[in-house]
Amino acid sequence: MDPGLSAKDVTVFWSPETDPGTVILGAWQAISTVDSIVAPAIDAETSHTDSDGGVSLTLGRGLLSIHVLLLPGIAPGQRVIALLPLGTDGLDRIEAIARLWRMAHSLRLLPDARITVQQRRRLRRMLQAVDGHSEGASYRQIAEAIYGQSRVSETPWKTSALRDATIDLVKDGLALIAGDYRSLLKRRRRL
Repeated sequence: MDPGLSAKDVTVFWSPETDPGTVILGAWQAISTVDSIVAPAIDAETSHTDSDGGVSLTLGRGLLSIHVLLLPGIAPGQRVIALLPLGTDGLDRIEAIARLWRMAHSLRLLPDARITVQQRRRLRRMLQAVDGHSEGASYRQIAEAIYGQSRVSETPWKTSALRDATIDLVKDGLALIAGDYRSLLKRRRRL
């Protein structure tokens, strides 16, 4: 991977074990009268062939993209079925399959719901806070960069809620960098 590329210009392929939003497609051979979609065309820029011959690819762009794993031996245009591992991530996988189904039938595609708009905003702030922290900025300087100087100066800094929020952003951002970022791929659910 070219380190000179922007993160926005690089497609990252996660294994289905790590990312339950990846739809696993296998060959459909059973009942010829049952309708099924066909395997998509493979674009070299948005796909990656695994060591076992499976092909990971991204369909769509941005928040409306869907990651798909074609199991080995599937050719573009071949009828496919979605495989659904019934593990603890089953509901995330069902949502991913439903999104692919909507895309295949040209229906309105909803964005991936595993990360909400509010969570994206917080993630952005976490990265800003960690960047400031790594450059030696104080928590107050970080808060001023994120929330604005006037808002930070409205209350005494030592007892400010923004101070606590900034410290949490740095702490949580450092945890993400240390490896907790994979938790972003899984939706927190109340069952």
